[in-house]
Amino acid sequence: MQSIEGYIDYTRREYCHDVKCPIQLLLNKEVEKSREYEEIRAICASNCLHSTYEFHHWLIEKGYLIVRPKEE
Repeated sequence: MQSIEGYIDYTRREYCHDVKCPIQLLLNKEVEKSREYEEIRAICASNCLHSTYEFHHWLIEKGYLIVRPKEE
């Protein structure tokens, strides 16, 4: 996906770090892609502690825009 000139993109797990998610704090202690890391990461994939509602409102509070190209 191409960035929009003059804007910054959301970085991976920025929300998780900002809200100090306890699962993210555990991930931070592990080596990425290790067995332990992947086991903890699976919690995020299947049982995230936060809702899309919370994430969406966090994006708005931080000034992120959610955009898509206009269909022609």
